[in-house]
Amino acid sequence: MTKITAVTVNYNTKKQTIEFLNSIKKINTPNIELKKIVVDNGSVDIFPSSQKGDAILLRSEDNLGFTGGYNLGIKKALEDCADYVLVINNDTAVDRNFLVNLLKGFDKEKDTGLVVPKIYFAEGHEFHKSRYKKSDSGKVLWYAGGHVDWDNIKAIHRGLDEVDRGQFDRMQKITFATGCAVLVKKEVFEKIGFFDDDYFLYYEDLDFSFRAKRAGFEIVYAPGAIVYHFNASSTGGSGSGLHDYFLTRNQMLLGIKYAPLRSKLALVRQGLKLLLNGRKYQKKGIKDYYLKKFGKGSYFE
Repeated sequence: MTKITAVTVNYNTKKQTIEFLNSIKKINTPNIELKKIVVDNGSVDIFPSSQKGDAILLRSEDNLGFTGGYNLGIKKALEDCADYVLVINNDTAVDRNFLVNLLKGFDKEKDTGLVVPKIYFAEGHEFHKSRYKKSDSGKVLWYAGGHVDWDNIKAIHRGLDEVDRGQFDRMQKITFATGCAVLVKKEVFEKIGFFDDDYFLYYEDLDFSFRAKRAGFEIVYAPGAIVYHFNASSTGGSGSGLHDYFLTRNQMLLGIKYAPLRSKLALVRQGLKLLLNGRKYQKKGIKDYYLKKFGKGSYFE
């Protein structure tokens, strides 16, 4: 019997978490012992234990960010002897055979450590709704694997905004796993540790992917595993202060650590421009990178 624990984080998104739990309890789990953990991550609107069903509910009084919230749940999953941990956002719904098809990804390569699904925008949640026919809604891709654009130090989602017509239906090795939904073998955590709390929010999945690959693990895209992403924006979305701060600081953090020299130099030049002419929280993010104020940094001060 394969032991899998699904870990999701709730941060003032009680309704989403309840809907997510309703989705995941319907999946097909032959020869799988599936446990669920909900981490209530410093929510003001505390997640009610009456709504957890058979999930384990962990409460942090502080907001630990994406990294700390998931790390809390992952550690509990490993303590309970999980063979695999499913890291998954609460603003998702999953196909009935999602987990079975994710597990097939571990047969692709003997050194596979992480497997990711095909992710669609949930119906009506596409970025550009006017582009699509009504019949295309629910078939628009959010993620079908991806690569890193080192010139701009950004993760590129393959197939983003494309209608799925089978063009990304081949199981294959990829460069990075999205933190939206990824199944991770326990040996990966045992060898490289957890999400790096220096990031707090954004770019932590890229860092984790790079560390896993450096340690000899492969990342595989399994297109038969389907997730629908409601693309919620609990962080305020593009242009918000929180978005500006953590994206700016963490792009520096990731880029200086992993990017080619040419990209590092370009990143430093970009940082100087933002320091002079950027928005308020972009300036603050650059300053905190150089002051080594990581984790929550000074954003919440």
